[in-house]
Amino acid sequence: MSDEIPRRLIVPEDNYYYTTTHEWVSLDDKNTITIGITYYAQDSLGEIVSWKLPQKGQFFEKAQPFGFVESNKSVSDIYMPVSGEVVEVNSSLSPGLISDKPMDEGWLVRVEIAKEGELSSLLDPASYRKLIEEEIKSLE
Repeated sequence: MSDEIPRRLIVPEDNYYYTTTHEWVSLDDKNTITIGITYYAQDSLGEIVSWKLPQKGQFFEKAQPFGFVESNKSVSDIYMPVSGEVVEVNSSLSPGLISDKPMDEGWLVRVEIAKEGELSSLLDPASYRKLIEEEIKSLE
């Protein structure tokens, strides 16, 4: 029996925050974050085939949908974890990159945070891991 953690349960800890809708956030500097979908989200969706992301300069309020990803199973909205302006969109995305590396090279957008303190409402890695373990149990 392997001791390897299933990919959908991998929750990176260093400098990561999470949402209950399965987006990850990493703090780039004091005012800028990178956002993507978690391994759990990607595993639940299956192979990503297309996506729609906002344009640079667009502003979104916290919890507002800012795009979607479509897989061979379903379409899922992606929600803004904090209020802010999109300062960069990952122009290197490909179906394989977002499916295989959703938590690094498969990042979606970079956002300048508009409202100080909103990061504190996000889940820390331990809380997110507990959330996904509970979701998995409820599906069994």
